[in-house]
Amino acid sequence: MRLDKFLKASRIIKRRTVAKEACDRERVSVNGRTAKAGTEICAGDEIEIRFGESTLRIRAIDLKESVRKEDAERMYEAIE
Repeated sequence: MRLDKFLKASRIIKRRTVAKEACDRERVSVNGRTAKAGTEICAGDEIEIRFGESTLRIRAIDLKESVRKEDAERMYEAIE
């Protein structure tokens, strides 16, 4: 699944265009490498997103094309 699509489907970022912009500005990395919006991710990949001065680190668990709002949080787990 594409990174920008995963970020939108999991509701980490509300819109796919905003997810693409974050990738274009090099604010997203996958497994320690700066990632583009089209980067293919797999279950188990670690994703780091920098929002201003805060950073969110997650691990992708479930990759689904579309998911209900209640189930979106099951697509990833937070890493401390």
